[in-house]
Formats: sequence, structure tokens, C-alpha cells
Amino acid sequence: MTQLDVRPGVGDTVGGVAGGGASGDAGAGAGTDASGDVRGKGLGKGSVGLVGSAVIGISTVAPVYCLTSTLGSTAGEVGVQMPAVFLAGFLPMLLVAFAYRELNKAVPDCGTSFTWTVKAFGPRIGWMCGWGLVIATIIVLSNLAGVATSYFWLLAGEITGNPSIAALDDNKIVHIATCLTLIAAATAISYRGMTATKGVQYTLVGLQLAVLAIFVAMAFQKASAGAGAGTGAFDTGLDFSWQWMNPFAVESMGAFTAGLSLSIFMYWGWDACLATNEETTGSAKTPGRASLIAMVVLVGSYLATGIAAQMAVGSGTTGLGLGNPETSGNVFAALAGPVMGPLLGILLFVAVLASATASLQTTFIPVARTVLAMSTYEALPASYAKVHPRFKTPGRATVMAGVATGAFYTVMTLVSENVLTDTIFALGLMICFYYSLTAFACAWYFRGELRRSARDLFFKGVFPVLGGLLLAAVFFKTLIDMWNPSYGSGSTVLGVGSVFVIGVGLLALGLVIMLVTERRSPAFFRGEILTKSTPALLAEA
Repeated sequence: MTQLDVRPGVGDTVGGVAGGGASGDAGAGAGTDASGDVRGKGLGKGSVGLVGSAVIGISTVAPVYCLTSTLGSTAGEVGVQMPAVFLAGFLPMLLVAFAYRELNKAVPDCGTSFTWTVKAFGPRIGWMCGWGLVIATIIVLSNLAGVATSYFWLLAGEITGNPSIAALDDNKIVHIATCLTLIAAATAISYRGMTATKGVQYTLVGLQLAVLAIFVAMAFQKASAGAGAGTGAFDTGLDFSWQWMNPFAVESMGAFTAGLSLSIFMYWGWDACLATNEETTGSAKTPGRASLIAMVVLVGSYLATGIAAQMAVGSGTTGLGLGNPETSGNVFAALAGPVMGPLLGILLFVAVLASATASLQTTFIPVARTVLAMSTYEALPASYAKVHPRFKTPGRATVMAGVATGAFYTVMTLVSENVLTDTIFALGLMICFYYSLTAFACAWYFRGELRRSARDLFFKGVFPVLGGLLLAAVFFKTLIDMWNPSYGSGSTVLGVGSVFVIGVGLLALGLVIMLVTERRSPAFFRGEILTKSTPALLAEA
């Protein structure tokens, strides 16, 4: 691999092709060729099309996993306004998606948020934005692995009819060993490249969406037959009301913010479409379109499932009610049998396992490619910039992500019994952090173009700023709320809520690592490597 020097005025070729100076104009200096495709860092160019990119985005979000993990928690926070909160969480994500689309047109670089914020705000803010993405991904990877492990043993117990097999998940040694095995398998698939990734994802995403559709249809059927009719478990169901779509009906701002934080987590991951931009056909436009397709599929799935489940069992805190704290962390485990029956209910367990496993594998994509870009631009050690000559993947960065995920999950599982709940709440903080920075970076990067047309004003300025402000507001409100020990699982560290300690502690760790890195790579932090006027693509395999 050749590492090129791209300090201003030095090294005017990228990948053997003359690289023009980057500007705010779409495509200018972004390393694109005549067809609009991107010249990259040695990644497998043209490996993914529009459908494949959208599937990767949906898979990374893992809709069935997100629903079983947060459907009940959201209902517990906001009650019957859960659908309204799902819509409220979708709005800032949609506005931020416009920012990603516009930035990708101008600078289709696999470093996405990191690269764009460096170009807009400079190396230090950009580095911390990249850290936010990386650590958020490590957190969600650990949670995905944990859920996949739990459903693996739960499914094994259901298939064999042996509760003792399902109970193996409660054995920490067995649980951690299984979890690490799944992480290793997902790392291996991601290591082998986008072709292997795409083939696995079509099957797993198709399976989980099909099973989710069956669940929704059967939940509606149970609701129409049982709500209010004295039919046992489904007597708690509710008649549909348009009031469910009113976010202003939530009882308190604290409850709304907590629900919104969970809702935002449920949409996180769609930007994986952008992380594969150097490997996508039509790199300047296809990833942005794919991300919008993924967002529409997700919001439709969430609304349909939330409404159907609420109509079937309600949002109460007892029995099958979605807000029952005993089942809210894993709703589908409680609803599978009652809603779908013992035979089809197993399919829901399979769907959750498929969802978590699929996302576990694709979520390596953004973190590995962000680390690749950071390393290529000398913001991290150069060894992580190596691309596998055969598989065309950032091999070392992918392995590093797998090792970090395994270590993080192992430590957190041994330290805290409430790791899944608390890290999910902390994850919302990280997501708001780097998404809002990216949204603001869009408006600042294109600030000289906002008066050219109404389209530029809204899609490059107004929409991204609104999305950034909404997410920034959630970030600071969540930061205040999570100081309270009652936030999340209720566990504390020296009297402070453990969610606050996890979230703020990880951001502080990033700041420390950045200061250490600055001593080892001063050129990047002096602004000599990556600026708005330098090419965005530096290396070739």
C-alpha cells in the first residue's frame, strides 16, 4: 500500500490520477472520476449497488433487534405516545440524512463524519467526531452480540423443549464464550469483503422483515378479536387512537427526552450506507439514495409494529403490557408465543437472532472504514490504513474492532449486571454527539453556496441545522438527566448514575487518546494533512 503525502501543494496525484483541489462544489476534488464513481483507498470499488447499499443500511440498524430491545422501554417512558416518539425520532434523523447526502456528493470518502467535520471545523473537532462514531459502534456491537447470544440459547431451548439449555445463557462463562464466538464469526465475514457481506445480508434482512410482517398481521388480528372482550392476555389491548401520534401528550419533558433518546437509537446505523461509498457504484449519489430508502423502510416497520403491539396488549406495566419492566428489555420473548403461537413464535426468535447477527456483521463496516480513513489521514497509527490485497477490506481495522468489541462486552458483563440497559442509554448520547456535529459541518462546509438556490439553502443549510439543533438539544438534556441514578438501570458509581459515567467517561477517554495521538502525529493536528482544499482520498492498494 502506498501512503501519499497530501499536504497542501504536495503530492498532486491520488491513486495515479491527478487530484484537483476540493471545494464546496459537488464532486470537486472529492476524488471522483468521469462516471461519478470515487477513486479510493484500495477498497473493492463497485462491489455494492443501490439495493445492496440499502440492505446494508437496514441490516446495520437491525429493526427486529431494536424493537425487541427498546419497544417496551419506550412504552414504559411515554406510554401510548410511543408511535409519536418513533415519528419524533425519525424527524432529526431524516434532516441529518440530507446533510449526509449533500456531503457525500461533494466528498464521497469512507471516513464520512470524521472526514467531513475535519474539512469543516478542523482536525480536533473532526477527530472527536470520528471517535464518537467509533465508540458508539463498539457499544452497539457489544449489545448486538449479547442479544444474539441470548436468543441463540433461547432458540436452542425452544427447539429442544429443554429449559435447561435455554438457562445456559444465565451462565456467565457460557454466555461470554458464545458471545465472543459470534463476534469472531462476524469479524471473519466482514474481513472477507463486501461481496461476502452482501450475500449474507440479503437472506438475513429478508427473513427478519418477513417475520416482522407476520407478527404485525397476527397482532392486528389478536387486537381485533380480543381487545376489551375479556379474552385473558389480550384483554389489555387498546383501540387505535390518532392521539397516539401526538408527541405533546407525553406527560413530562424528561419522559419525552428519554423516549426520544431510545427512538434515536432505533434509527442509528443507516449511515453505514455512506461508509461504503468508495465501494458503491455511483458513489456520489447511490449511498445517499440508499440511506433515504432505508429510513423509509425503518419508520414504516417501527410504526406498524408499535401500533399493532399496542393494540394487541397495550402499554401497561403488568402482564403482557409493553411497559412491564420484567419483559420490556426483551418484548418479543414475551409476545412470541401469545401472539404467534408456539410454532410460528419460534420464527420470531429466529428473526431476532437473524437481526442481531446480521447487524453484528454489517456494523463492522462503518467502524472499520472510519478507522481506515483516520489512519490514512495520519489521525491514527498508519498500520490501520492497510487494505487486504485480496478481499479489498481494511483488514487490521476490522480485526481491531472485533477485539475491542469482545473486550468491552466481557468487561462490562463482568462488572455490571445492567450492562445492556445502561450502554444502550449511553449509546444515545454518542449518536447525538457525532450526528449533530456532522449536520452542523454540512451547513458550514457549504456556507458559501447557500444563496445559490432555494434547494441549496434548505438541503445544505436549513434542514441540516435543524436536525443538528434537535439532536444537540437531546444530547444536553440527556446529559443532565443521566446524572440522576434513576436514569437507565438505576445503578450508580459513587452516587452518580452509571449511564452518565459510561457516556461521559467514554467521551473523556477519546479526548485523552486524541491528546496522545497529537504528540505522535502533529502534522494532522496542525492542519497539514486534511483541509477543505486538499484531496479527500490519499492511498491506493
